[in-house]
Parts: sequence; C-alpha cells; structure tokens
Amino acid sequence: MNRRLIIRMLGALLLIEAAAMVPALLIALWFRSGDASALGYSILINIVAGSALSFLPGRDRDSHLRLKEGFIITALGWIFLGLFGAVPFMLSGIIPRFEEAFFETVSGLTTTGASIVTAEMFERFPKGVMFWRATTHWIGGMGVLVLTLALLPKLTGRTAHLVKAESPGPSLSKLVPKTGTTAKILYKIYILLSLIEFVTLLICGLSPYDAAIHTMATAGTGGFSSYGDSIAHFNSVPVEVAITIFMFMFGVNFALYYRFLIGERFKAFFRDEEFRWYFIFAVGFMLIVSLLNLEHYQGDFLTSLRYGSFQISSIMSTTGFVTYDFNQWPASSHIIIVIAMLIGSCAGSTAGGIKVIRIILLTKLSRRNIRATGQPKKMDVIRLDGKAVDEHMLSQIAQFVFMYIVLILIGGFIMSLGSGYDLTTNLSAALTCVSNVGPGLGSVGPVFNYSGYTVHAKIVASFLMLFGRLELLPLFILFTRSAWHKY
Repeated sequence: MNRRLIIRMLGALLLIEAAAMVPALLIALWFRSGDASALGYSILINIVAGSALSFLPGRDRDSHLRLKEGFIITALGWIFLGLFGAVPFMLSGIIPRFEEAFFETVSGLTTTGASIVTAEMFERFPKGVMFWRATTHWIGGMGVLVLTLALLPKLTGRTAHLVKAESPGPSLSKLVPKTGTTAKILYKIYILLSLIEFVTLLICGLSPYDAAIHTMATAGTGGFSSYGDSIAHFNSVPVEVAITIFMFMFGVNFALYYRFLIGERFKAFFRDEEFRWYFIFAVGFMLIVSLLNLEHYQGDFLTSLRYGSFQISSIMSTTGFVTYDFNQWPASSHIIIVIAMLIGSCAGSTAGGIKVIRIILLTKLSRRNIRATGQPKKMDVIRLDGKAVDEHMLSQIAQFVFMYIVLILIGGFIMSLGSGYDLTTNLSAALTCVSNVGPGLGSVGPVFNYSGYTVHAKIVASFLMLFGRLELLPLFILFTRSAWHKY
C-alpha cells in the first residue's frame, strides 16, 4: 500500500478545506460578528496540517492508486475533514464540546442536516461560523474528492477510483473519458444550478445572506438553515415552491443535466428509467400524503398539498428542510415518510438514501426470482434502459441493501443505550443518519434536535452519517485488517 500517496492526498484535502473556509472568514469580517479570529485560526491550522502532510520529504513509490487505496483515502479523508472542520465551532465557543462539533461538521459534510443546535444557540450563532456550517453542505454535496480532482486533476493517477469511492450509486458514470474533466463538468453544472437558485430566492424576497445559506443547503441536499424553525421562518409560498423544485432537481442524476445541455433537452430525462420512477415516486408520495393529511388540515387540500409536497420533496431528496412539524401528522403519513427516507433520490445526485436505481433493480430481481419458482430453468435477463444489467452488479445491490438495513438496526440499538428515548426515536435517528436526511420522528423530529443524545450516541451517529454518504463500503474497508497490509 502506498502510504505516502495516501498521506499526500489527505494533506491536499485539508488545504481544500482551508480554502473553503475563506468565504466564511470574509462574511465574519463584513458583518463584524466576532468570529473572524476563530475562522482565521481554523484556516491556519488546516494550512499547517495540510502542508505538513502534502509536502512530506521523499518520493512516491507509485503515483497510481489502486482501488483499495482510493477507498482508504475517501474514508480517512472524510474523517479528517470532519475533525478539522469542527475547529471553527470549537474556537468560536458556539459548540465547545468536541463530539458535538464533530457531529455538526460531519452532518454538514455528509449533507445530513441533523443538528445539536438548540433554539437558544441559533440566536447567538455568529454569521461567519453559520456560513461555514452551510458551506460544509455545499462542498460535501457534490463530493470533496470530486472538487479536489476538479482543482488538482494531476494529483495522482487512476483518479476514477477516488470518484467511484465517493460517488453515490451502484456504478460510476463518466461523462467524458478523463475523470478530472468529468469532475470539472459536474462542478460547473453544480455551480450553475446553485446560482440559478440563489437568484430565484433573491427574487422571492430573501436577503443575499439568507439566499446564500439556503441555496448551499438545498444544492447539497443538506437542510441546515440559519433559523431554528427552518423554512417555516419565512412563511412564504413562493420561497417554499422554489425550494421544493430545487430540492427535487438536486436529487436528479447530474449526468442527465449534462445530456440536456449537449442537445438532448428534456428527452434526456424521460428516456431515463431511474428519473421516470423518481418522478413517479415523488409526485405519488406528495399526493398520497396530502390526501392522508386532509383531516389534519380540516379538509383544505391546497394547504395539505402545500406542506405535504414540500416535506416529501425535502425527505426524498434527503435535504431535511421543514415547514411543518410532521410529527403531528397521522401514522399513515409517517410510514410514507419512512419509505421516502429509505428510497432517497437518484444515483449521481447530491442526495442520500438507498437510491431509486437500486430499488428498481432490486424489484426486478425479486420479480425474476418469484417467476423462477414456477419456471426454474428459465432465467430472464434484467434490463435497465434497455441494456442488460450485469449479474455481479445485481448481487452487489442486494448485499448493499442488506448491509444498509443491518447498519440502521445496529446503529439504532447502540444509540438507544442510555439514551432514554423510545423505539421510534432511536430507529428513525439511525435511519435518517444513514440515509443522510436529518430530521426523524419522535424526539428527533422536525422541531427537535440531537442534543439530548449521549456522547457515545453522537459519535456513533456521526459515523452512521459517514457510512451513508460514502455508500458503506469505503468505511467498512477501513475497519478491516487487510486494508492496512503493505501490499
């Protein structure tokens, strides 16, 4: 194993994180919010640590990464980013406890949006650190390693292993032959959509600061708001409609936007089987929840549709914004919300969850197995978008879903130890962490937070978020003995 190359890559990630903190420092200086020194020292710490790792003396044995090394860099990189990204929260004094600062940073980077910040803390949250909190969403949404490759494409060879380890979905879709060029294209699309949303929110009446905060949270499908009551703070239908649309859009595979831009237009979307089902799931869940909640809203369908469509878009895109306390909705609506949390959005998007493509293929695999009971000698080929799907990939998807469910159950059990919370709270907390959603049910619902959990539960939740964002395998490999063999 090329340990020096791994260390050098980790250093590059910390330097990228230092650069990402600069806008927050400028915001702190502009608003004179008293947190400029905390951000300045944090940037300096990242630069010193990143430089020390990046410029170690000696020569690389090999500049090319193997798949195992790519996975190790991805897993360690996100842990390092969480550790060093927590420094501004601690130095500013807003979140002085390490495990809570780490939890908040990991939640941001993994675009989960789960928080330990209470209503009282929101009132004294400094502008600069709040902006850094939102920035973690934006850089984590598309992927920090993808950003690194876009900025430093020649840092190492075989960069596809890094993107594969970080990208959400069962396979890596390269838009062009070179991975570095693909990374640049993805970030250009990401920036373009972010700018469009930013302008849209300005038109809807938000201040530039609020528009920037909520654009980054929507683009990264993270859901951190600068207000304790989230999007409900604005009580604005235009704002809710705009964010609903953009949450849905950021849950779409970014490869489809590329195909749209190069000339396929809207055919690129509706020819894609995953997008069609994503659209059907989203619209169907919106209508079902709106109908189920009719009695709760005294028969007012438009009001029910307003809150139901926003919340389903938020949950299914795993953004986690809220406009209403859905804990008050009937149990039938809660079941739909749990299903939406599990499914998530499209592969190749900034969203979490199992992903629609896996649900499609797992359904087709189950249907084929049922048919095979009556016709054991007949073996149908499973197809997606008219193309045969490799049997090995189908096996990997089945294993992924199994590990996903087991991780939620084990995580919920460990988090429940000493927590004092009920079954609904602990299981939904584990589910929202692994699916990178944020708000759950019960005592971690839309109007609550995770501050009541024990120290060990917050650390476990942080790693559940990392497992979910990195699609399980990179972190599992990190905890195996073979990962650390020299060869």
